[in-house]
Amino acid sequence: MATVMKSPAAARQDPRRWWALGALVASMLVLGFDMTILNVALPTMADQLGADTGEQQWMADAYVVVFAALMLPAGLLGDRFGRRRVLMTGLAVFLAGSLLGALAHDVLPVVVARAVMGVGGALVMPLALAVLPALFAPGERTKAVGIVSAASALGAPLGPLVGGWLLDHFWWGSIFLINVPMVAIGLTACAFLLPETSDPAAPKVDVASTALTAAGLGSLIYAVIEAPGRGWGDPLVLGMLAGALVLLAALVLRERRVPRPMLDMSLLRNRGFCLNTMAATLVMFVLAGLLFVLPQYLQAVLGNDAFGTGIRMLPLMGGLLVAAKGAEPVVRRFGPRAVISGGLVVLAFAAILGSRTNVGSGYGFTALWLSVAGLGFGFAVVPSMDSALGALPVERAGSGSGLMMTVRQVGSALGIALLGSLLALAYTRELDTGGLPGPAGDAAGESVVAAHAVADRLGSARLAESADAAYVHGMGLVLLVSGVAALVTALLVAALLPKAGDGPGQDPDDMGEAPADARE
Repeated sequence: MATVMKSPAAARQDPRRWWALGALVASMLVLGFDMTILNVALPTMADQLGADTGEQQWMADAYVVVFAALMLPAGLLGDRFGRRRVLMTGLAVFLAGSLLGALAHDVLPVVVARAVMGVGGALVMPLALAVLPALFAPGERTKAVGIVSAASALGAPLGPLVGGWLLDHFWWGSIFLINVPMVAIGLTACAFLLPETSDPAAPKVDVASTALTAAGLGSLIYAVIEAPGRGWGDPLVLGMLAGALVLLAALVLRERRVPRPMLDMSLLRNRGFCLNTMAATLVMFVLAGLLFVLPQYLQAVLGNDAFGTGIRMLPLMGGLLVAAKGAEPVVRRFGPRAVISGGLVVLAFAAILGSRTNVGSGYGFTALWLSVAGLGFGFAVVPSMDSALGALPVERAGSGSGLMMTVRQVGSALGIALLGSLLALAYTRELDTGGLPGPAGDAAGESVVAAHAVADRLGSARLAESADAAYVHGMGLVLLVSGVAALVTALLVAALLPKAGDGPGQDPDDMGEAPADARE
Protein backbone atom coordinates (compact mmCIF):
# COMPACT_ATOMS: atom_id res chain seq x y z
CA MET A 1 0.00 0.00 0.00
CA ALA A 2 1.24 3.47 -0.81
CA THR A 3 2.33 5.61 2.13
CA VAL A 4 1.83 9.31 2.68
CA MET A 5 5.02 11.06 3.75
CA LYS A 6 4.27 13.85 6.18
CA SER A 7 7.36 13.91 8.34
CA PRO A 8 10.66 14.77 6.71
CA ALA A 9 12.56 12.96 9.45
CA ALA A 10 10.65 9.75 8.78
CA ALA A 11 10.99 10.14 5.06
CA ARG A 12 14.75 10.41 5.27
CA GLN A 13 14.89 6.94 6.84
CA ASP A 14 12.70 5.33 4.20
CA PRO A 15 14.84 2.51 2.76
CA ARG A 16 13.10 2.87 -0.60
CA ARG A 17 14.33 6.41 -1.20
CA TRP A 18 17.16 5.45 -3.57
CA TRP A 19 14.90 3.06 -5.47
CA ALA A 20 12.34 5.86 -5.63
CA LEU A 21 15.03 8.12 -7.07
CA GLY A 22 15.41 5.57 -9.87
CA ALA A 23 11.75 6.08 -10.77
CA LEU A 24 12.24 9.85 -10.86
CA VAL A 25 15.32 9.42 -13.04
CA ALA A 26 13.29 7.36 -15.52
CA SER A 27 10.63 10.08 -15.63
CA MET A 28 13.12 12.91 -16.10
CA LEU A 29 14.94 10.92 -18.77
CA VAL A 30 11.79 11.02 -20.89
CA LEU A 31 11.60 14.83 -20.72
CA GLY A 32 15.30 15.37 -21.36
CA PHE A 33 15.24 12.94 -24.27
CA ASP A 34 12.29 14.66 -25.92
CA MET A 35 13.65 18.21 -25.56
CA THR A 36 16.75 17.70 -27.69
CA ILE A 37 15.31 15.20 -30.15
CA LEU A 38 12.95 17.94 -31.38
CA ASN A 39 15.72 20.53 -31.71
CA VAL A 40 17.72 18.20 -33.96
CA ALA A 41 14.59 17.40 -35.97
CA LEU A 42 13.55 21.03 -36.51
CA PRO A 43 15.64 21.59 -39.67
CA THR A 44 14.26 18.39 -41.24
CA MET A 45 10.70 19.22 -40.18
CA ALA A 46 11.09 22.80 -41.48
CA ASP A 47 12.12 21.44 -44.86
CA GLN A 48 9.40 18.78 -45.14
CA LEU A 49 6.58 20.84 -43.60
CA GLY A 50 7.61 24.17 -45.13
CA ALA A 51 7.85 25.83 -41.69
CA ASP A 52 9.40 29.28 -41.45
CA THR A 53 11.41 30.48 -38.43
CA GLY A 54 8.33 31.67 -36.55
CA GLU A 55 6.55 28.34 -37.05
CA GLN A 56 9.64 26.49 -35.90
CA GLN A 57 9.65 28.64 -32.76
CA TRP A 58 6.02 27.71 -32.12
CA MET A 59 6.75 24.01 -32.56
CA ALA A 60 9.34 24.43 -29.81
CA ASP A 61 7.48 27.04 -27.74
CA ALA A 62 4.01 25.44 -27.71
CA TYR A 63 5.40 22.81 -25.35
CA VAL A 64 7.21 25.32 -23.15
CA VAL A 65 4.35 27.83 -22.84
CA VAL A 66 1.83 25.17 -21.78
CA PHE A 67 4.48 23.61 -19.57
CA ALA A 68 5.09 26.91 -17.76
CA ALA A 69 1.41 27.81 -17.50
CA LEU A 70 0.34 24.55 -15.87
CA MET A 71 3.18 23.74 -13.48
CA LEU A 72 1.75 25.84 -10.63
CA PRO A 73 -1.61 24.02 -10.60
CA ALA A 74 0.18 20.72 -11.27
CA GLY A 75 2.25 21.20 -8.12
CA LEU A 76 -0.90 21.85 -6.10
CA LEU A 77 -2.63 18.81 -7.61
CA GLY A 78 0.31 16.67 -6.53
CA ASP A 79 0.31 18.12 -3.02
CA ARG A 80 -3.42 17.52 -2.67
CA PHE A 81 -4.07 14.22 -4.45
CA GLY A 82 -0.69 12.46 -4.36
CA ARG A 83 2.49 13.26 -6.22
CA ARG A 84 3.00 9.75 -7.61
CA ARG A 85 -0.58 9.62 -8.93
CA VAL A 86 -0.34 12.98 -10.67
CA LEU A 87 3.15 12.26 -11.99
CA MET A 88 1.96 9.01 -13.59
CA THR A 89 -1.03 10.85 -15.07
CA GLY A 90 1.40 13.32 -16.60
CA LEU A 91 3.39 10.53 -18.21
CA ALA A 92 0.19 9.11 -19.70
CA VAL A 93 -0.79 12.52 -21.15
CA PHE A 94 2.73 12.91 -22.52
CA LEU A 95 2.30 9.56 -24.25
CA ALA A 96 -0.98 10.70 -25.83
CA GLY A 97 0.67 13.87 -27.17
CA SER A 98 3.53 11.82 -28.62
CA LEU A 99 1.12 9.56 -30.50
CA LEU A 100 -0.70 12.64 -31.85
CA GLY A 101 2.60 14.13 -33.05
CA ALA A 102 3.55 10.90 -34.81
CA LEU A 103 0.32 11.02 -36.83
CA ALA A 104 0.56 14.74 -37.76
CA HIS A 105 1.07 15.87 -41.35
CA ASP A 106 1.16 19.66 -41.01
CA VAL A 107 2.61 22.37 -38.77
CA LEU A 108 -0.60 23.04 -36.80
CA PRO A 109 -1.14 19.42 -35.65
CA VAL A 110 2.51 19.29 -34.59
CA VAL A 111 2.03 22.45 -32.50
CA VAL A 112 -1.12 20.93 -30.93
CA ALA A 113 0.73 17.70 -30.17
CA ARG A 114 3.55 19.65 -28.55
CA ALA A 115 1.01 21.53 -26.42
CA VAL A 116 -0.52 18.24 -25.22
CA MET A 117 2.95 16.98 -24.40
CA GLY A 118 3.46 20.23 -22.47
CA VAL A 119 0.46 19.36 -20.30
CA GLY A 120 2.04 16.00 -19.51
CA GLY A 121 5.44 17.52 -18.88
CA ALA A 122 3.90 20.07 -16.49
CA LEU A 123 2.51 17.23 -14.40
CA VAL A 124 5.86 15.41 -14.34
CA MET A 125 8.61 17.99 -13.82
CA PRO A 126 7.62 19.83 -10.59
CA LEU A 127 6.39 16.68 -8.88
CA ALA A 128 9.58 14.76 -9.62
CA LEU A 129 11.47 17.56 -7.85
CA ALA A 130 8.84 17.99 -5.12
CA VAL A 131 9.45 14.46 -3.86
CA LEU A 132 13.15 15.11 -3.19
CA PRO A 133 12.86 17.29 -0.02
CA ALA A 134 10.50 14.72 1.53
CA LEU A 135 12.73 11.74 0.69
CA PHE A 136 16.22 13.09 1.34
CA ALA A 137 18.01 14.99 4.11
CA PRO A 138 19.89 18.17 3.05
CA GLY A 139 23.23 16.38 2.63
CA GLU A 140 21.70 13.65 0.47
CA ARG A 141 19.47 16.07 -1.41
CA THR A 142 22.37 17.74 -3.24
CA LYS A 143 23.41 14.33 -4.53
CA ALA A 144 19.82 13.50 -5.46
CA VAL A 145 19.38 16.80 -7.35
CA GLY A 146 22.65 16.09 -9.15
CA ILE A 147 21.43 12.64 -10.16
CA VAL A 148 18.10 13.98 -11.41
CA SER A 149 19.94 16.72 -13.32
CA ALA A 150 22.27 14.08 -14.75
CA ALA A 151 19.22 12.14 -15.93
CA SER A 152 17.99 15.16 -17.86
CA ALA A 153 21.51 15.67 -19.22
CA LEU A 154 21.76 11.99 -20.17
CA GLY A 155 18.46 12.22 -22.04
CA ALA A 156 19.79 15.25 -23.92
CA PRO A 157 22.61 13.52 -25.85
CA LEU A 158 20.50 10.41 -26.41
CA GLY A 159 17.86 12.58 -28.08
CA PRO A 160 20.07 13.86 -30.91
CA LEU A 161 21.74 10.50 -31.43
CA VAL A 162 18.58 8.42 -31.56
CA GLY A 163 16.66 11.20 -33.31
CA GLY A 164 19.37 11.60 -35.93
CA TRP A 165 19.39 7.86 -36.63
CA LEU A 166 15.58 7.80 -36.87
CA LEU A 167 15.52 10.79 -39.24
CA ASP A 168 18.14 9.14 -41.46
CA HIS A 169 16.10 5.93 -41.70
CA PHE A 170 12.43 6.81 -41.10
CA TRP A 171 10.01 9.73 -41.38
CA TRP A 172 10.17 12.63 -38.95
CA GLY A 173 7.13 11.39 -37.00
CA SER A 174 9.29 8.61 -35.58
CA ILE A 175 10.86 11.14 -33.18
CA PHE A 176 7.49 11.25 -31.40
CA LEU A 177 6.84 7.52 -31.61
CA ILE A 178 10.11 6.70 -29.84
CA ASN A 179 8.64 8.24 -26.67
CA VAL A 180 6.28 5.26 -26.28
CA PRO A 181 8.81 2.78 -24.82
CA MET A 182 10.47 5.57 -22.81
CA VAL A 183 7.16 6.53 -21.16
CA ALA A 184 6.33 2.86 -20.54
CA ILE A 185 9.57 2.47 -18.58
CA GLY A 186 8.83 5.62 -16.58
CA LEU A 187 5.28 4.53 -15.75
CA THR A 188 6.41 1.07 -14.66
CA ALA A 189 9.19 2.47 -12.49
CA CYS A 190 6.87 4.95 -10.77
CA ALA A 191 4.17 2.32 -10.16
CA PHE A 192 6.51 -0.11 -8.40
CA LEU A 193 9.27 2.03 -6.90
CA LEU A 194 7.93 5.47 -5.96
CA PRO A 195 6.10 5.87 -2.62
CA GLU A 196 3.13 8.21 -2.48
CA THR A 197 3.62 11.62 -0.86
CA SER A 198 1.01 14.35 -0.39
CA ASP A 199 -0.28 17.26 1.66
CA PRO A 200 -4.05 16.76 2.15
CA ALA A 201 -4.34 20.35 3.46
CA ALA A 202 -3.11 21.85 0.16
CA PRO A 203 -5.45 24.46 -1.37
CA LYS A 204 -7.68 23.72 -4.33
CA VAL A 205 -6.52 24.55 -7.85
CA ASP A 206 -7.75 28.04 -8.83
CA VAL A 207 -9.21 27.75 -12.35
CA ALA A 208 -9.28 31.53 -12.86
CA SER A 209 -5.62 31.92 -11.86
CA THR A 210 -4.65 29.03 -14.11
CA ALA A 211 -6.48 30.66 -17.04
CA LEU A 212 -4.82 34.03 -16.33
CA THR A 213 -1.38 32.35 -16.24
CA ALA A 214 -1.89 30.51 -19.53
CA ALA A 215 -3.39 33.50 -21.34
CA GLY A 216 -0.78 35.95 -20.04
CA LEU A 217 2.22 33.79 -20.93
CA GLY A 218 0.73 32.85 -24.29
CA SER A 219 0.17 36.50 -25.22
CA LEU A 220 3.70 37.45 -24.16
CA ILE A 221 5.43 34.69 -26.13
CA TYR A 222 3.24 35.24 -29.21
CA ALA A 223 4.12 38.94 -29.27
CA VAL A 224 7.86 38.26 -28.95
CA ILE A 225 7.80 35.66 -31.74
CA GLU A 226 5.79 37.82 -34.15
CA ALA A 227 7.63 41.10 -33.46
CA PRO A 228 10.64 40.58 -35.82
CA GLY A 229 8.39 39.92 -38.82
CA ARG A 230 5.64 42.43 -38.07
CA GLY A 231 7.74 45.06 -36.28
CA TRP A 232 7.63 46.02 -32.59
CA GLY A 233 5.28 48.91 -33.40
CA ASP A 234 2.72 46.67 -35.11
CA PRO A 235 -0.74 47.05 -33.49
CA LEU A 236 -1.13 43.29 -33.00
CA VAL A 237 2.25 42.99 -31.28
CA LEU A 238 1.59 46.00 -29.05
CA GLY A 239 -1.88 44.69 -28.26
CA MET A 240 -0.57 41.26 -27.28
CA LEU A 241 2.14 42.81 -25.09
CA ALA A 242 -0.39 45.05 -23.38
CA GLY A 243 -2.76 42.12 -22.94
CA ALA A 244 0.01 40.03 -21.39
CA LEU A 245 0.84 42.82 -18.95
CA VAL A 246 -2.81 43.23 -17.92
CA LEU A 247 -3.40 39.47 -17.54
CA LEU A 248 -0.25 38.83 -15.51
CA ALA A 249 -0.92 41.89 -13.32
CA ALA A 250 -4.45 40.61 -12.71
CA LEU A 251 -2.97 37.23 -11.76
CA VAL A 252 -0.66 38.80 -9.16
CA LEU A 253 -3.45 40.95 -7.71
CA ARG A 254 -5.82 37.99 -7.50
CA GLU A 255 -3.25 35.77 -5.82
CA ARG A 256 -2.43 38.43 -3.22
CA ARG A 257 -6.05 38.29 -1.96
CA VAL A 258 -6.25 34.48 -1.66
CA PRO A 259 -5.51 32.99 1.81
CA ARG A 260 -3.44 30.14 0.35
CA PRO A 261 -2.51 31.29 -3.16
CA MET A 262 -1.45 29.14 -6.07
CA LEU A 263 1.21 31.75 -6.89
CA ASP A 264 2.77 32.25 -3.46
CA MET A 265 4.60 35.57 -3.80
CA SER A 266 5.83 35.32 -0.20
CA LEU A 267 8.33 32.70 -1.34
CA LEU A 268 9.94 35.31 -3.57
CA ARG A 269 10.57 37.49 -0.50
CA ASN A 270 13.03 34.83 0.62
CA ARG A 271 16.22 36.22 -0.90
CA GLY A 272 17.93 32.83 -1.13
CA PHE A 273 14.99 31.16 -2.88
CA CYS A 274 14.44 34.12 -5.21
CA LEU A 275 18.06 34.54 -6.32
CA ASN A 276 18.67 30.81 -6.73
CA THR A 277 15.52 30.54 -8.82
CA MET A 278 16.59 33.51 -10.93
CA ALA A 279 20.04 31.98 -11.49
CA ALA A 280 18.49 28.68 -12.62
CA THR A 281 16.10 30.63 -14.85
CA LEU A 282 18.93 32.49 -16.57
CA VAL A 283 20.69 29.18 -17.23
CA MET A 284 17.51 27.81 -18.84
CA PHE A 285 17.12 31.03 -20.85
CA VAL A 286 20.60 30.60 -22.35
CA LEU A 287 20.33 26.82 -22.77
CA ALA A 288 16.98 27.01 -24.58
CA GLY A 289 18.25 29.68 -26.95
CA LEU A 290 21.48 27.80 -27.62
CA LEU A 291 19.69 24.51 -28.32
CA PHE A 292 17.44 26.36 -30.76
CA VAL A 293 20.25 27.95 -32.82
CA LEU A 294 22.92 25.24 -32.61
CA PRO A 295 21.31 22.36 -34.58
CA GLN A 296 20.62 24.61 -37.57
CA TYR A 297 24.25 25.77 -37.56
CA LEU A 298 25.58 22.22 -37.40
CA GLN A 299 23.15 20.89 -39.98
CA ALA A 300 22.56 23.71 -42.49
CA VAL A 301 25.85 25.64 -42.29
CA LEU A 302 28.36 22.84 -41.59
CA GLY A 303 26.44 20.35 -43.74
CA ASN A 304 25.96 17.48 -41.26
CA ASP A 305 23.02 15.12 -41.43
CA ALA A 306 20.68 14.72 -38.43
CA PHE A 307 22.69 11.88 -36.84
CA GLY A 308 25.96 13.77 -37.34
CA THR A 309 24.38 16.81 -35.73
CA GLY A 310 23.49 14.73 -32.66
CA ILE A 311 27.05 13.40 -32.43
CA ARG A 312 28.46 16.92 -32.58
CA MET A 313 26.27 18.12 -29.72
CA LEU A 314 27.83 15.59 -27.33
CA PRO A 315 30.51 17.97 -25.95
CA LEU A 316 27.77 20.16 -24.47
CA MET A 317 26.06 17.20 -22.88
CA GLY A 318 29.37 15.76 -21.71
CA GLY A 319 30.11 18.96 -19.84
CA LEU A 320 26.66 18.87 -18.26
CA LEU A 321 27.15 15.28 -17.08
CA VAL A 322 30.56 16.02 -15.58
CA ALA A 323 29.22 19.05 -13.71
CA ALA A 324 26.08 17.26 -12.51
CA LYS A 325 28.19 14.46 -11.05
CA GLY A 326 30.86 16.71 -9.55
CA ALA A 327 28.65 19.47 -8.12
CA GLU A 328 28.14 17.90 -4.68
CA PRO A 329 31.80 17.81 -3.50
CA VAL A 330 32.54 21.21 -5.05
CA VAL A 331 29.55 22.78 -3.29
CA ARG A 332 30.57 21.12 -0.03
CA ARG A 333 34.05 22.59 -0.35
CA PHE A 334 33.31 26.12 -1.56
CA GLY A 335 29.61 26.71 -0.83
CA PRO A 336 26.73 27.17 -3.29
CA ARG A 337 27.19 30.93 -3.78
CA ALA A 338 30.75 30.56 -5.08
CA VAL A 339 29.89 27.56 -7.27
CA ILE A 340 26.78 29.16 -8.81
CA SER A 341 28.53 32.44 -9.60
CA GLY A 342 31.58 30.57 -10.87
CA GLY A 343 29.43 28.38 -13.11
CA LEU A 344 27.76 31.46 -14.57
CA VAL A 345 31.15 33.07 -15.26
CA VAL A 346 32.26 29.90 -17.07
CA LEU A 347 29.01 29.93 -19.04
CA ALA A 348 29.53 33.59 -19.96
CA PHE A 349 33.08 32.88 -21.10
CA ALA A 350 31.90 29.99 -23.29
CA ALA A 351 29.10 32.01 -24.86
CA ILE A 352 31.32 35.01 -25.60
CA LEU A 353 33.97 32.67 -27.02
CA GLY A 354 31.31 31.01 -29.19
CA SER A 355 30.19 34.42 -30.46
CA ARG A 356 33.55 34.62 -32.28
CA THR A 357 32.49 31.75 -34.57
CA ASN A 358 32.67 32.49 -38.29
CA VAL A 359 31.81 30.48 -41.38
CA GLY A 360 35.35 29.13 -41.64
CA SER A 361 35.81 28.23 -37.96
CA GLY A 362 35.01 24.54 -38.37
CA TYR A 363 33.69 22.10 -35.80
CA GLY A 364 36.81 21.92 -33.60
CA PHE A 365 36.28 25.46 -32.31
CA THR A 366 32.57 24.73 -31.75
CA ALA A 367 33.36 21.58 -29.74
CA LEU A 368 35.72 23.59 -27.52
CA TRP A 369 33.23 26.24 -26.45
CA LEU A 370 30.39 23.73 -26.23
CA SER A 371 32.35 21.67 -23.70
CA VAL A 372 33.05 24.74 -21.58
CA ALA A 373 29.40 25.81 -21.83
CA GLY A 374 28.25 22.40 -20.58
CA LEU A 375 30.44 22.70 -17.48
CA GLY A 376 29.09 26.17 -16.80
CA PHE A 377 25.49 25.05 -17.18
CA GLY A 378 25.90 22.14 -14.79
CA PHE A 379 27.81 23.94 -12.05
CA ALA A 380 25.30 26.80 -12.09
CA VAL A 381 22.02 24.90 -12.24
CA VAL A 382 22.56 21.99 -9.79
CA PRO A 383 23.48 24.03 -6.67
CA SER A 384 20.96 26.78 -7.50
CA MET A 385 18.11 24.25 -7.74
CA ASP A 386 19.25 22.45 -4.59
CA SER A 387 19.46 25.71 -2.60
CA ALA A 388 16.03 26.80 -3.83
CA LEU A 389 14.50 23.43 -2.87
CA GLY A 390 16.18 23.68 0.54
CA ALA A 391 14.32 26.94 1.23
CA LEU A 392 10.89 25.32 0.71
CA PRO A 393 8.75 23.99 3.58
CA VAL A 394 8.48 20.23 3.00
CA GLU A 395 4.68 20.14 3.18
CA ARG A 396 4.50 22.74 0.38
CA ALA A 397 7.13 21.14 -1.82
CA GLY A 398 4.75 20.61 -4.73
CA SER A 399 3.44 24.18 -4.97
CA GLY A 400 6.85 25.69 -4.17
CA SER A 401 8.75 23.63 -6.72
CA GLY A 402 5.92 24.36 -9.16
CA LEU A 403 6.61 28.07 -8.73
CA MET A 404 10.35 27.53 -9.21
CA MET A 405 9.88 25.39 -12.31
CA THR A 406 7.29 27.81 -13.73
CA VAL A 407 9.76 30.67 -13.54
CA ARG A 408 12.45 28.45 -15.09
CA GLN A 409 10.22 27.41 -17.96
CA VAL A 410 9.20 31.00 -18.60
CA GLY A 411 12.94 31.57 -18.95
CA SER A 412 13.09 28.73 -21.48
CA ALA A 413 10.18 30.12 -23.46
CA LEU A 414 11.63 33.62 -23.47
CA GLY A 415 15.03 32.20 -24.40
CA ILE A 416 13.61 30.55 -27.50
CA ALA A 417 11.38 33.53 -28.32
CA LEU A 418 13.73 36.45 -27.67
CA LEU A 419 16.97 34.85 -28.84
CA GLY A 420 15.20 33.18 -31.76
CA SER A 421 13.69 36.52 -32.73
CA LEU A 422 17.10 38.20 -32.49
CA LEU A 423 18.52 35.48 -34.72
CA ALA A 424 15.70 35.90 -37.28
CA LEU A 425 16.09 39.68 -37.34
CA ALA A 426 19.89 39.56 -37.77
CA TYR A 427 19.66 36.81 -40.41
CA THR A 428 17.09 38.70 -42.47
CA ARG A 429 19.10 41.93 -42.39
CA GLU A 430 22.37 40.26 -43.39
CA LEU A 431 21.01 37.95 -46.11
CA ASP A 432 21.71 39.13 -49.65
CA THR A 433 18.78 38.23 -51.90
CA GLY A 434 19.62 40.70 -54.65
CA GLY A 435 18.89 39.39 -58.13
CA LEU A 436 16.48 36.71 -56.91
CA PRO A 437 12.82 36.58 -57.98
CA GLY A 438 10.49 38.00 -55.33
CA PRO A 439 9.01 34.67 -54.11
CA ALA A 440 12.44 33.03 -54.01
CA GLY A 441 13.88 35.93 -52.01
CA ASP A 442 11.00 35.79 -49.55
CA ALA A 443 11.42 32.04 -49.11
CA ALA A 444 15.18 32.36 -48.55
CA GLY A 445 14.55 34.98 -45.87
CA GLU A 446 12.40 32.62 -43.81
CA SER A 447 15.28 30.47 -42.52
CA VAL A 448 18.76 29.23 -43.41
CA VAL A 449 17.26 25.82 -44.22
CA ALA A 450 14.85 27.43 -46.68
CA ALA A 451 17.68 29.50 -48.18
CA HIS A 452 19.71 26.37 -48.90
CA ALA A 453 16.68 24.74 -50.49
CA VAL A 454 16.22 27.79 -52.75
CA ALA A 455 19.96 27.85 -53.53
CA ASP A 456 19.91 24.16 -54.51
CA ARG A 457 16.86 24.70 -56.74
CA LEU A 458 18.38 27.75 -58.48
CA GLY A 459 21.97 26.49 -58.45
CA SER A 460 23.07 29.67 -56.64
CA ALA A 461 26.25 29.14 -54.61
CA ARG A 462 26.27 32.84 -53.77
CA LEU A 463 22.91 32.61 -52.01
CA ALA A 464 24.06 29.60 -49.97
CA GLU A 465 27.23 31.44 -48.91
CA SER A 466 25.26 34.54 -47.98
CA ALA A 467 22.77 32.47 -45.97
CA ASP A 468 25.59 30.77 -44.06
CA ALA A 469 27.29 34.08 -43.29
CA ALA A 470 24.00 35.69 -42.24
CA TYR A 471 23.10 32.79 -39.95
CA VAL A 472 26.51 32.69 -38.29
CA HIS A 473 26.28 36.46 -37.75
CA GLY A 474 22.90 36.04 -36.06
CA MET A 475 24.13 33.13 -33.96
CA GLY A 476 27.10 35.22 -32.83
CA LEU A 477 24.75 37.97 -31.63
CA VAL A 478 22.64 35.43 -29.75
CA LEU A 479 25.70 34.00 -28.01
CA LEU A 480 27.07 37.45 -27.17
CA VAL A 481 23.78 38.52 -25.57
CA SER A 482 23.66 35.21 -23.68
CA GLY A 483 27.20 35.67 -22.41
CA VAL A 484 26.57 39.21 -21.17
CA ALA A 485 23.36 38.10 -19.42
CA ALA A 486 25.20 35.23 -17.71
CA LEU A 487 28.01 37.54 -16.56
CA VAL A 488 25.60 40.11 -15.10
CA THR A 489 23.73 37.33 -13.26
CA ALA A 490 27.01 35.96 -11.89
CA LEU A 491 27.85 39.37 -10.42
CA LEU A 492 24.38 39.67 -8.86
CA VAL A 493 24.61 36.19 -7.34
CA ALA A 494 28.08 36.86 -5.91
CA ALA A 495 26.96 40.19 -4.43
CA LEU A 496 23.46 39.39 -3.19
CA LEU A 497 23.07 35.64 -2.54
CA PRO A 498 23.27 34.97 1.22
CA LYS A 499 26.24 32.94 2.38
CA ALA A 500 25.34 29.33 3.09
CA GLY A 501 25.28 28.08 6.63
CA ASP A 502 25.79 24.51 7.72
CA GLY A 503 25.33 22.13 4.83
CA PRO A 504 24.99 22.72 1.13
CA GLY A 505 22.00 24.48 -0.20
CA GLN A 506 20.93 25.85 3.19
CA ASP A 507 20.30 29.45 3.99
CA PRO A 508 19.46 29.73 7.68
CA ASP A 509 19.40 33.52 7.67
CA ASP A 510 16.61 33.62 5.09
CA MET A 511 14.40 30.87 6.43
CA GLY A 512 12.40 33.00 8.80
CA GLU A 513 9.10 32.45 7.02
CA ALA A 514 9.45 28.69 6.68
CA PRO A 515 7.92 26.36 9.27
CA ALA A 516 10.24 24.83 11.80
CA ASP A 517 10.06 21.36 10.29
CA ALA A 518 11.43 22.72 7.02
CA ARG A 519 14.63 23.66 8.81
CA GLU A 520 15.21 20.32 10.51
